[in-house]
Amino acid sequence: MSDSAPVAAENLLQVNDAFAIPRGELDVRVSRSSGAGGQHVNKTSSRVEIFWNVRGSRALSEDQRARLLDRLASRLTTEGSVRIVASDMRSQSRNRDLAEEKLVDLVRRALVIPKKRRPTRPTKASKEARLEGKKRRSHTKRERQNKSFD
Repeated sequence: MSDSAPVAAENLLQVNDAFAIPRGELDVRVSRSSGAGGQHVNKTSSRVEIFWNVRGSRALSEDQRARLLDRLASRLTTEGSVRIVASDMRSQSRNRDLAEEKLVDLVRRALVIPKKRRPTRPTKASKEARLEGKKRRSHTKRERQNKSFD
């Protein structure tokens, strides 16, 4: 985290046990939703866009920043921000909650470090079963061949 004073828990978006995004780093913009909806959609700003600057975030360690920049490269703006949009609900506050959930889920999945695959060797039984299957198949094909009846 940053060198400044501790941030209250309600001002954090908890991503996982080790990392939380300070809400102060989020840029929230609201606008009118598009599509059908009648009078309500035409006069209320219920669509929510959240921008979080990964490149400039002080909450990230250098390893986390590098991982996020790599894994989210296709979703980043030129400034290095992730953009999340929510306009599914009629309420602006519910759309904001939904956008925050989407951001947390995206960041959580991007921060996961995949386990390295340890190569394994086939067991003796699996080798024998494979060879036995090859012998059976070979025998079947041999039996199909034309035989001369002298």
